[in-house]
Formats: sequence, structure tokens, C-alpha cells
Amino acid sequence: MYLTGLATEVPPRQFTQAECWEALQRAPQFGRLNTRSHALLRKVLSGENGTATRHLAVAKLEDAFVLTPDALHARFALHAPALAAQAAQRAIGTARLTPAEVDAIIISTCTGYLCPGLTSYVSERLRLRPDVLTLDLVGQGCGAALPNWRTAEALLAAGRAHHVLSVCVEICSASFYLDDDPGVLISACLFGDGAGAAVLSARPAAHARRVEWKAAGSSHHPADRDALQLEQRDGMLRNILTRAVPALAARHASKLLAEVLEGCPLKRSELTGWIMHAGGREVLAALQKSLGLHETDLRLSAGVLRDFGNVSSPFVLFVLERALAGNAPGGWWWLSSFGAGFSCHGALLKVD
Repeated sequence: MYLTGLATEVPPRQFTQAECWEALQRAPQFGRLNTRSHALLRKVLSGENGTATRHLAVAKLEDAFVLTPDALHARFALHAPALAAQAAQRAIGTARLTPAEVDAIIISTCTGYLCPGLTSYVSERLRLRPDVLTLDLVGQGCGAALPNWRTAEALLAAGRAHHVLSVCVEICSASFYLDDDPGVLISACLFGDGAGAAVLSARPAAHARRVEWKAAGSSHHPADRDALQLEQRDGMLRNILTRAVPALAARHASKLLAEVLEGCPLKRSELTGWIMHAGGREVLAALQKSLGLHETDLRLSAGVLRDFGNVSSPFVLFVLERALAGNAPGGWWWLSSFGAGFSCHGALLKVD
């Protein structure tokens, strides 16, 4: 399987963390939080937490605090299909294909629900063929990009498709929730909206760098499920984010890498690129320590976190796009994501 097209999209409005702090203090929910929560929000939004700006699918920041089930669903239903379609259209263009050449479309999301799923709306906007295979994947959280790609790999290997359009889109502002739980508050301060799309093909593209999917692995740890998940409360999504997450991410990510390398004629020292989901500043620091990396190895992940916040499932696509656009040295790259479950995924890419 080869990556032949890649693109990301974000909503047009960008907000600084300082702007978010000012708007939050004016929000009706702020007065219902206790003083400890006020101090935490001030620290995260006014200090150095690894994120400087985020893109949110709202016209003005005050809209982000209209937190009712109907308003949040409407935000997802309006913006998720549009953002996904924009990223997908650009990815098809970078692959130098036409929509008619797309044989399957797979879309992952966890921040909203539509029936029919997002594939119905995105395939309509792109004018894909009526017989295109559509698959909607939900419930995989921040780690969803890699399971999405593994599904595409199966379709391509079986000869059921020549070109698969893979999309991850999250309207995290449609799952904002505010109460006095520290993890809930940090989530509201950290997540942003975005989409990423890739064209995955049976043959490499002649016009771009050769990026080949060589090997992959996943691990699932239900015993750690309660540490990171989305739950329904009051008819709305509420993100559960515990202090255990950085250590869990670091432990499972390093173990999975070792397991995948065991099955390959490749040494750890031969890896030249790290395309990692960041999660947050503390998660990134834990990954760096566990994997024995230098700060520069994760500079692209840190840069995406700084500029966009945690955009959840498309995050690794943002990092990969920066690596390719910046003409990062080729060789063996490790692409890894993790999220709800607790699940961890990784893939070896050979980049020329």
C-alpha cells in the first residue's frame, strides 16, 4: 500500500489560548465552577502548556459555550461533512486523481454521530461513484487514523479497490463539556477541530515521494479503558482524561514499537522519522522519555500541538503532512497513534 495523496483542513477561525481564557470568564458556565477549577483553567490557558492556538468551528468564541445537546449536534452536523470533504477533495487533487477513480471511502470520527454516516454526505459533496464502498468507523478516539489505514490496506490487498480515500475528522468543539473534573477542564483547553485525508493506493505515485506502508501492529488494553474515553452525560459527550494517560501512552507505544520491529529485519537505530500523536505536552514528554528520543525527534508533533491543539484522530496526518512538505529525510518512519480503549497503533513507512 502506498500513500499517494494527503491533505489537512481546519476551520477558518483561529483563536489564541489567551482569547479562550477571556471568553471563558464571560461564559455562564464559568460562574458554576469552583475556585480550584478557575485556577486550573487560568494556569492552562494563560501559561505554557504546549498549545498556543486552536481552530474551532464557531463564528465567535462565545458560541463555543453554547453547550446544549441540540447545539452541539448541530455544530457537528454542519461542520464535520464540510471539513471532511474539503480535506478529501484536496487529497484527491494531490494524488492527481479524479473522484471517479476512488473505489472506497473510509471516514473515522468520535465527536459526533450521523445516520447515514459521514461517508454519505462526503461522497455526495465529492460526487463519488454510486458504487463506491463506504465505511464509517466510530469509537476509536484519537488513535483512529491507523485502524482506518489498516482497513484500507485490507481492501487494497484483497484487490477490492485500487484507490481508497481515508478521512479522519473531529469537531472537538461539539464535544466540549465543563464541570469541576480536572480532566474534563483540561480537555476543553486542549482540543481543537480539524480533518485529515489520505489517498491510499495499490501502486505508488510517479509525481510525489514514495511512501510505502510496510508493517503495522495494534494493541488493546481494556483494563485501562476507564483512563481515556468519551461518555454520555446530560445528552452530551464528556471526555474522560485521567492523570494516568501519559504513562499509559508511553508504555504501550514503546512496547508496540518493539513488537512490530521483532517481526521485521530492521533495527531500532535504522528509524529516521517519528510521526507521533502528541495528546498533550505531558504525553509528548512521556513518549520522548520512554522511546529514548531527542526533543528534535518530536519537533513536528510538538509543532502541530502548538499550532492546532489536539485535533484527535487526524493529528498524525497533520504531522505526516508537515514531514513530507518539509522534505524530511527519507528512510524508515514510525507512524503511531493511541487513544480510547486504551488502544495503541503503529506502522512502519518506507519513505524515499
